[in-house]
Amino acid sequence: MEYVYAALLLDSAGKEINESSLMEIVKAAGITPDEARAKAMVASLKGVNIKEIIKNAQAAPSAQAPARAQESEAAQQQAHKKPEEEKKSEEEAASGLASLFGG
Repeated sequence: MEYVYAALLLDSAGKEINESSLMEIVKAAGITPDEARAKAMVASLKGVNIKEIIKNAQAAPSAQAPARAQESEAAQQQAHKKPEEEKKSEEEAASGLASLFGG
């Protein structure tokens, strides 16, 4: 996670995101730098516009929040309905069995 933060910091400062700069920031934070992780971060960010991703990410949660609330509400309603539905099906099964044995 520290490499993600370092990349964000470099991008915010308008600096190039490369292995050595990432490792310098991580080291300055008191964390032992890992060259493999720095290389992986640089490779994963190649051709990525961080500012654009952040801009899009900030807009997305506000649009998704109402939908998630509705999904959660629907799930709660289903949870409340299940015990009642189970009782009915058990009663129907019991009455069906009783009719088999002349009850």
